[in-house]
Formats: sequence, structure tokens, C-alpha cells
Amino acid sequence: MPTPAPDKDPPMTRPTDIPAPRPAELVREYGPFDGAERIGGVTHDGRHVWAAAGDRLLAFDPATGEPARSIACAADAGTAFDGRHLYQIAESRIDKIDPATGVVLASIPVPGDGGASGLTWAEGHLWIGRYRDRRIHQIDPATGAVLRTIESNRFVTGVTWVDGELWHATWEGDDSELRRIDPEDGTVLERLQMPQGIGVSGLESDGAGLFYCGGGGSGKVRAVRRPPRRASA
Repeated sequence: MPTPAPDKDPPMTRPTDIPAPRPAELVREYGPFDGAERIGGVTHDGRHVWAAAGDRLLAFDPATGEPARSIACAADAGTAFDGRHLYQIAESRIDKIDPATGVVLASIPVPGDGGASGLTWAEGHLWIGRYRDRRIHQIDPATGAVLRTIESNRFVTGVTWVDGELWHATWEGDDSELRRIDPEDGTVLERLQMPQGIGVSGLESDGAGLFYCGGGGSGKVRAVRRPPRRASA
């Protein structure tokens, strides 16, 4: 199994001027699903939402909420889709999975010593959240080597890119947010505050107007309205 390159990135400037949060607009709840006590990562394949449910990946139709299928596999944290394959964090590794057959095609190590949370695909690379390290790594999907590191000032759970914007979820105690950050220095640009007691364990955009949020121990997935993209100055 390949060994990732050491994370030699220098610490990046932590954000200091943080905007006030706005309430997140919850659009819909899905689940809880039969046999799924927890939901970790989530992703969207253009038709279905996939959710990591511990011992399986389950897919459901976001229009109806009805389960579509499931794949038996280790699925305890972040999930991603690259247009053809699913990627799933399974403790200390990331599995590349054929969604048609459920076969694990390849595996790479998770950077560092565990603690991986969110996962997403963008620009030919995987992006992985490191929960207590408060970091997001861009990694090589073939080797697991760390290519770049972005720092946050909160615990990082889910991660997603949409329309050139980098968003990540946070979850500390009973408080959870969706945050848009500057992908260069981690500056917080926008905050959506989830209702008290509703946590976000995984995060993915549908590429349009919604975020899908894993709900941890609630066993639910929640759809949150994505704010309109702001025009560049």
C-alpha cells in the first residue's frame, strides 16, 4: 500500500475576521433509514444521494426519499463521487468503489494517523477533512499523497466544492455550521448556522441549489438551501 508524502506544508494564516452567521434554511429531511444508526459522509452522483451508514453505502432518490440500493462495505466517514466511482473513508484507508458492482477497485491510505472526516472530489483530486486537526487536505487519488493543506479555525467534518467555492461543515458540541472559506488561506467568507442540536457529519452539494448534510447519530440526511453565488467584485 503506498505511503503518503509527509505533510510539510507550513501553517497557513488562520482567519481572524469572521462574518456573523445566518440561519441555514432546511428544505427536507430524509430517514432515518432501516438499520442505519448513524450517517457519516454523503455524496451525490447526479441522480441519487449516497450516504455512509457504517457497514454499507446506501443510495436514495432525493425527490421521493425512497431507498434505491445499497453496497455492503466499511463506510464510517466521508464519501465522494468522481463521475464514475465512489470513494469511501474506511478508518485508515480510502476505498475506490465501482458503484455498479460494489467491488473495491483500489485503496489508498488516509493521510496522517486517522481522524479523517469529510471527503469530496474536485479538479481531479480528493479533498479530505481532518476533524480535530482542523484541516482540509488536497490529496492525490492514486497514492494518497498530500498536495496542499488548508487550515480552519473549527473542527472540520464534511467538505464540498461547488462552482469554485469551498465549503466545509463544523460540529462542536451542539453547534454545527456550514462555512464557505477561501481555498487559499482558509479565511471564513460565509456561515450558515444549523438549528441548535442538529449536527452535520458529512456534506455534499448537488451542483445546484442544495447541500446534503449527514446527520450523525440522528440517522438522517438533511437538505439545506445553498445561498446564491455572489458575483465577484
